[in-house]
Amino acid sequence: MLKIVKDWMNKSNSINKDVSSEGPIPEHIAIIMDGNGRWAKKRALPRSAGHHEGMKVVKKVTKLASNLGVGILTVYAFSTENWKRPKDEVNYLMRLPEEFLSTFLPELIEENIQVRIMGDKTQLPSHTLNAVEKAVEETKGNTGMILNFALNYGSRSEILSAIEEMMIDYKNNEIDSNVSEELFSTYLMSSGLKDPDLLIRTSGEMRLSNFMLWQLAYTEFWFSDVLWPDFSEAHLIEAITAYQKRGRRFGGI
Repeated sequence: MLKIVKDWMNKSNSINKDVSSEGPIPEHIAIIMDGNGRWAKKRALPRSAGHHEGMKVVKKVTKLASNLGVGILTVYAFSTENWKRPKDEVNYLMRLPEEFLSTFLPELIEENIQVRIMGDKTQLPSHTLNAVEKAVEETKGNTGMILNFALNYGSRSEILSAIEEMMIDYKNNEIDSNVSEELFSTYLMSSGLKDPDLLIRTSGEMRLSNFMLWQLAYTEFWFSDVLWPDFSEAHLIEAITAYQKRGRRFGGI
């Protein structure tokens, strides 16, 4: 990591010079990518322009996170509440994965990055689902960082679905009444993934917006006023630097 950090420190004076090459790198970073619409509005552009620019940032952040040794990067791409947005905007957002993955997939394969998706797939248009499932299939053998898209995802719905599935398994005598946190976690959409170590949210908003409510119980939060399309590699280094300086006690001393 030392060379990577030095490279970015040379490229940008905004990076915190106290970043430690010996400090812990978050194994799982989750990002609420917020501010695309406001970015576009400030420039008198349609909201779609902000979303398009935001996808470019996903590419940059994905590559750097992978190079830094991050194991999992989860990005909140579309929430279950986002269907309430204007139809034209929703349609554009549903086309973005196809556009993004068609151009970025070769690089993901080259970088040994594995694509995953969590969320309710049943509501996704076929062209959106096909694009994502193609990326998942073609990268399933990759052993590097996992790029996990939260697409049509909502944490409350996820938790309710997990409870329903557990009730069915209990009735079928597949599990008993001794429910543990570990068992419950296996019913979540993030099953098999470590809980996030670091959550990043951009645009100055300080809320979780129905994102990974169970999984974020002991996650370190880092909020930035920067709008997502303006989020840079330097900001990711800054967030990791802040994370390295925190003492994680998980309720202990």
